[in-house]
Amino acid sequence: MPTPIGVTREYRLPAVSAAVRQGRPVGDLACSRTSALRFRVHLELFARKLVLLVPAGIGVAPPHAREGAYVTGGRCLYPLRTREPTGVIEVAASRPVTLGDLFRVWGQPLGPRRIAGFRSASPVLAFVNGRRVHGDPRAIPLRRHDEIVLEIGGYVAPHTSYLFPKLAP
Repeated sequence: MPTPIGVTREYRLPAVSAAVRQGRPVGDLACSRTSALRFRVHLELFARKLVLLVPAGIGVAPPHAREGAYVTGGRCLYPLRTREPTGVIEVAASRPVTLGDLFRVWGQPLGPRRIAGFRSASPVLAFVNGRRVHGDPRAIPLRRHDEIVLEIGGYVAPHTSYLFPKLAP
């Protein structure tokens, strides 16, 4: 059964942080005109048992080129980015990166009891490929074809995998 998408403003987060808007480095992640894709990861977020969308355009400095809901380009690209509103994260980093790095590029808070604007007295539930992961969600490494699920404010049965479409040649 599909999980409903949150429709209020708190569930509709902007894709571009102030640093990305200006093309400034975010930690040691810089915006570049070329950034070769190395692998993809899928991220699902749930807050109060509703889907919190991961927007297209995270890690893409404006102005954005768009094709419908997809961001096809921008002034420069970060090594962590989203081009579609499906939760697929493109990773082009030459060093290991974590979920915390993605949230820093996104400009959204993430912590043991927080996802974006949502807080809870209970810890964030984190799953990688269907298995529960304990500890700080910021430390979760981004690895090729992982399915990462974060939940706050209620439990939603996590998916164990994601079928990544083939990349166009």
